[in-house]
Amino acid sequence: MTTATAGRDAGAELVAEGGEWRSPLYADALQQFGRAADALGLDDESRVRLREPRRSLTVNFGVRMDDGIVRSFTGYRVQHTLTMGPTKGGFRYAPHVSLGECAALAMSMTWKCALLRLPYGGAKGGVRCDPSALSVAELERVTRRYATELAPLVGPDTDVPAPDVGTGAREMGWFMDTISQRLGRPVPSVVTGKPVELGGTAARHAATGLGVVDVIDALLERRGEPLSGCRVVVQGLGNVGAVAAQRLAELGALVVGVSDVDGGLARATGIDVRAVLRWKAAHGGVDGFPHADPVARDAVLELPCDVLVPAAVERQIVAGNAERLACRIVVEAANGPTTAEADAILAERGIEVVPDVLANAGGVAASYFEWVMGQQHYSWDPDELRRRLREQLRTATAEVIAAAERLCCDLRTAAVASAVEHVARAGLSRGLHP
Repeated sequence: MTTATAGRDAGAELVAEGGEWRSPLYADALQQFGRAADALGLDDESRVRLREPRRSLTVNFGVRMDDGIVRSFTGYRVQHTLTMGPTKGGFRYAPHVSLGECAALAMSMTWKCALLRLPYGGAKGGVRCDPSALSVAELERVTRRYATELAPLVGPDTDVPAPDVGTGAREMGWFMDTISQRLGRPVPSVVTGKPVELGGTAARHAATGLGVVDVIDALLERRGEPLSGCRVVVQGLGNVGAVAAQRLAELGALVVGVSDVDGGLARATGIDVRAVLRWKAAHGGVDGFPHADPVARDAVLELPCDVLVPAAVERQIVAGNAERLACRIVVEAANGPTTAEADAILAERGIEVVPDVLANAGGVAASYFEWVMGQQHYSWDPDELRRRLREQLRTATAEVIAAAERLCCDLRTAAVASAVEHVARAGLSRGLHP
């Protein structure tokens, strides 16, 4: 039995045991954990302690809408491990939010934090809703009700949320204020990604996208290849993808394809990213941009390039399109954009995959800096934060490459294995209570 097969079998077994977490995304997370655990020869106790979330909360709450009708919303918060310190992870607003999705992303957050040696366990949460269908007043009421329901779990030393899909600095400000009102004092460190006026940092907005570029640059440098002239495709021009695409272009990379929810663009000689972003801001999407060829939103994944950056949502590279990818490297700026089946196909084709736990870790690193500043009531300037972020991501990239060489495995398995090893050792050091 191969390591990959053993990992898949372990994943299937664990899904059967933990039925309440069952979802395709959680099955993928378990398979990744299984492969990493097998590569490490991880002990049974650590497997038991790390394969399922430690805590979860499902809440249903009523919100009065603008028309006076009360509507019920369902929200979640999952904490994967409490071993490393307070848990850390965003909360999202999207129609597909589920317990299984939050459990999978919480596990991924644990590995992401451990890979950067941040003193956090992983968490994730969200509310199942369509934020685009809600007014600003309704979004505020949803956020404050969700914060109230989570109040027993969250805090600067227990669980620290952050922005995710469908949420941003505005929602973090509402969340912080709700918890602060309950406690009767300001609690700026209860969330990160806040407005700068409330103790946030300007570096947080761009951190994930810039971190993606730092990882690409570090990987190419280790391979003896320059970033300048590298052909790149970026799927998704949200916060992460837009920042990454713009920074890559500034460093001399040739961005030959981009896409958003409405469509895609391709131009073999390179796309003017700044012009596309201006067009998108003015017209609501990339459709109609006159200086590139229009392509289908999903077809942008299959454009010939050196580096493909999926920066949209999960499960974009699947068994059905993995055979048609025309890149040398996939860098996962989004969470879980590649399924386990697609991973196996890409490995057979010799396409290297830089996993999300490394590639998009810049956001949680910046969140850590914001949390530290809030705890210490001290502020670092943006240049210092940017330097610290770059150093952490380059160090983590080097460690993952070294682990891949030591364990003779792919980068995803190496990244998760490096993180799992760190968390497992911490757990064994702490023991079990009582």
